[in-house]
This record gives sequence, structure tokens and C-alpha cells, in this order.
Amino acid sequence: MPSRAPHICGCGHVVPSGVKCPCQIKRDAERKARFDKDRPSASERGLGADWRKLRARHIRKHPFCVICGAPATDVDHIIPRRVAPERRLDPTNLQSLCKKHHSGAKQREERRKYGMN
Repeated sequence: MPSRAPHICGCGHVVPSGVKCPCQIKRDAERKARFDKDRPSASERGLGADWRKLRARHIRKHPFCVICGAPATDVDHIIPRRVAPERRLDPTNLQSLCKKHHSGAKQREERRKYGMN
């Protein structure tokens, strides 16, 4: 089976298909560090011990992504916490999602639906 051809990174390195160039990895790490520098801790964002316990219980009961059926890695608030903070610990407002769907599709949907950045 043929594989995809390598590509040339902006820095000039030839990189195999599906692999990130070391300069891209470094830029990604720097971007994440800049973002995380001013980000409040999980507890300060309302995701303390009570949330961690509820999340663990939910993942045990619902271990698969509701969208694709893959193993769930995230527990998502169906109605975002910013919209309904009183439902932060409401088990009926939770759904299990895989990383792909929680970080991509769900976030785009919330931005469209609730006008969030």
C-alpha cells in the first residue's frame, strides 16, 4: 500500500507524512505555555474535588463517546457552565465525549449556538 509523500516544513526540513517537524513541536509547546501562563487553575475555574468525583462517576457509568462510540476521555456539560452555572454539578447536564469530539465539534457548536469565544 503506498504511503503519502513526505512534505517540506517552512524551516526547510523534509518531514515524513503524519509527523510534525521539531520546529512545529517547539512552536506548539511555546503557544501552549503562553496560553497556560494566565489561565486559572482547574479549581479556580469551578472544576474542584466535587467536579472530579462527579466526572469519575459519570465516566464509569458512561464510558463511551455519545457521538462516535469511542472510549470517552472527557465529560462535557451539555449546556455550558458559562450559560447555566447552576447546572455545573447536575448529572442530567453531562455527556461523555472522546477528545476529538470534545475539543472540536462541541466547541464549534457552542461558539455558534452561544456566541462564545
